[in-house]
Amino acid sequence: MSTWRGPHHRTRRREGPIGTGSVRGLQTSVRRHKAPAQQLEVTREDFENLVDYYYEPPEASKSHLPYLPVIEEATLPGHEEPKTTTLVEDSVRYGLNEDDHLVLRGFMTALYDESFSHETIFERYNALPSPRIPHLSQDAIRKLLHRLSIIEQKTQSSMVRYLSVVDDVKAAGIPLTSGEWSSAIAFAGRCFVKVSAVEVESALHIWREMEHEAGVKGTHVTFNILFDIAAKAGKFVLAEMILMEMKKRGLRLNRFAHVGLIYYHGLRGDGDGVRKAYRDLVQAGEIVDTLVMNCVIAALARAGEPTAAYQVYERMKRMHAMQSGVELPALDWKGSRELGRLLAHAVAWYKDDPETRQKLQSEQSMAPNLRTYLILVGHYAVRTGELDRVAVLLDEMRFLGVPLHGSILLALLKGFTIHGGVRYTPWSKARLEGVWSSLQRALDRNLDEIFLGKWMVIWILRAFAKCSGKDRMREVWEEIQSRWEPTETDTEAVNKVLHEILGT
Repeated sequence: MSTWRGPHHRTRRREGPIGTGSVRGLQTSVRRHKAPAQQLEVTREDFENLVDYYYEPPEASKSHLPYLPVIEEATLPGHEEPKTTTLVEDSVRYGLNEDDHLVLRGFMTALYDESFSHETIFERYNALPSPRIPHLSQDAIRKLLHRLSIIEQKTQSSMVRYLSVVDDVKAAGIPLTSGEWSSAIAFAGRCFVKVSAVEVESALHIWREMEHEAGVKGTHVTFNILFDIAAKAGKFVLAEMILMEMKKRGLRLNRFAHVGLIYYHGLRGDGDGVRKAYRDLVQAGEIVDTLVMNCVIAALARAGEPTAAYQVYERMKRMHAMQSGVELPALDWKGSRELGRLLAHAVAWYKDDPETRQKLQSEQSMAPNLRTYLILVGHYAVRTGELDRVAVLLDEMRFLGVPLHGSILLALLKGFTIHGGVRYTPWSKARLEGVWSSLQRALDRNLDEIFLGKWMVIWILRAFAKCSGKDRMREVWEEIQSRWEPTETDTEAVNKVLHEILGT
């Protein structure tokens, strides 16, 4: 997560939103903002007032939706976490020769060394003599599942890795914990950017296996994951059924579930539902931070209320000004994950210690971050085509100390593709050239977060074809080829787009 500093932006010059030849707001240097010495206490009411409440929606009528088809608690053979089995002892390795022991030691080295990638760990795991699991200790098995579950972005490859090991563990007769089952459900349902009915069914299938066959009762974590998958797939009836089942089982809504409900109402186009879900989160005593507010902004934008979303962004900046003594940590995705887990447990841990809870809340940043700007820039660049608003956001983004990120450039390129190529549009070919120049300068500096990937190249070509014509697009393509070393799969994808553009 990027570090953001300062609540205000400087007075902007009266010029075009994005200059010709260079792009205002796209510089990659980071400027630091010194916070005032005075720090004001922020109350729960202040957090509630970050989002307007227009009116209290009428109480919904009693739902007649059927409950999720679940096995009754009394029929489950047991709900406790699986006990450690004695199937494998740490000191016993079955039928291993000297070469096998070398392979095993190589695997164990990778497993317990955080510098090794998931790909390397899985490759070394697959090199173990079959069947693999009986050669591992209980600690190694649990460590392997844990390592493979900790990943920044779930993909099809990461799903295959995790579920392959899960299948091996089940085949060896070793029970999985509820957390490991929940991770399997999450991989099955979240491995693609867009969640479809196929992923929903896969997740439900694993959940049924968890409860019906393994006899492991789903926890609030399990159902929070199921709810998130159903909501993102647009299966709103199923999502409501999952919430009803949670209530029936007496499972609490944790912080992740409250945030998921905010986004859920946004997907449904229910702005007032978004506001109520946010208020419920605050009144439940959950910690409010930038992640929560980003979800509110995204949900309001999806609900067709971009003005309200922008107001929340403005109030975030003002709130950050009130918290001017807060030190903003520069967290990577693992650090952000651990912080999220801490905040998720804060209500339970500090239930009887409001002073400590308030101290924890006061330490959380409310400053807009990269995700905030990606939501807003994506909306104004792609959906509405308001380039002047995009320029303001980029200017503020730079002033608040955030380096340029490739995802922001990608949103801009989509905006040129959608809104460029017509007379009198602000998305002109001159401004596109400015974006391209900024991108080239960033590539020359070898910045970590800006690189030529498949989708970046595709949208560059589409934008130039739309705004500047096919001849200029061919010239840009030649420049890209001198910089880019694509995989065979990426080359095929880009060539397909080129054929579509050129009509060949």
